Amino acid sequence: MRNVSVAITQMASENDWAKNCDKGERLVREAAAKGARLVLLQELFDGDYFCIEQHNEFLGRASELDRHPTVKRFAALAKELGVVLPVSVFERAGNTQYNTTVIVDADGRQLGIYRKSHIPDNPGYQEKFYFTPGDTGFKVWETAAGRIGLGICWDQWFPECARAMALMGAEMLLYPTAIGSEPTAPDYDSSTHWQNVMRGHAAANIMPVLASNRVGTEHAPRGWSDTFYGRSFISDPFGEKVQEMDRTEVGFRLQAFDLDAIAETRRMWGVFRDRRPELYGALMTTDGKMRSAAV
Repeated sequence: MRNVSVAITQMASENDWAKNCDKGERLVREAAAKGARLVLLQELFDGDYFCIEQHNEFLGRASELDRHPTVKRFAALAKELGVVLPVSVFERAGNTQYNTTVIVDADGRQLGIYRKSHIPDNPGYQEKFYFTPGDTGFKVWETAAGRIGLGICWDQWFPECARAMALMGAEMLLYPTAIGSEPTAPDYDSSTHWQNVMRGHAAANIMPVLASNRVGTEHAPRGWSDTFYGRSFISDPFGEKVQEMDRTEVGFRLQAFDLDAIAETRRMWGVFRDRRPELYGALMTTDGKMRSAAV
């Protein structure tokens, strides 16, 4: 038996680093006080979602990881509270920028980073202007709360991402997120689809999934806005929601899992035993067409 309590959080962010970090720290402290060993904060929680429109001046918000104030603050918090904290930040690396999560273990050590692989480019989510596609590949980390895999927002729509992390030994899948309304289609609501895709990852890989989203309406300088729909949730290994927040709620949710019992169930089902990788070549193409190597 290996029981671990994990927490998702949900909050509104604004263009004020100190206020956002204060909000995030308060939620982490509250969740830790209730027994959480891992707390998931939302994507880019330390600022407003600047990607709604394209503005050169926002590129200046990026910072090198070795001196990033958000990483330093939350690494110290993780050590103080003894919790695992994935810290989502805007990273500057040389002459480019990444959407990066730093994995901080319960002793405050930085175990490594994941740079967002799939970068959206849609009205209201113009991330390709700001972020270079990640070069880290998918990763799994051995933490005090178990072996975790993590994707960032748009990554969560790709089953290949989840399966890769599961194959690498992940016991839980984590997705910090910033998603909501579409400025060009205000009546369209993708929130249920968003949840269902990740619930499918949980069921297909037989492991819990945690997703933390933001709430509130954020406005860009030229007039576009996104209303983030919250609905952060935790899914059990069979894809059932065991915790869910509403569209405006600020707070956290806690859930306990027995990782050893889940591992036994995963082995019993045989979904990894019975895989046929030699038949999945189409997944290595963009159009599904298998081609012979050029002579």
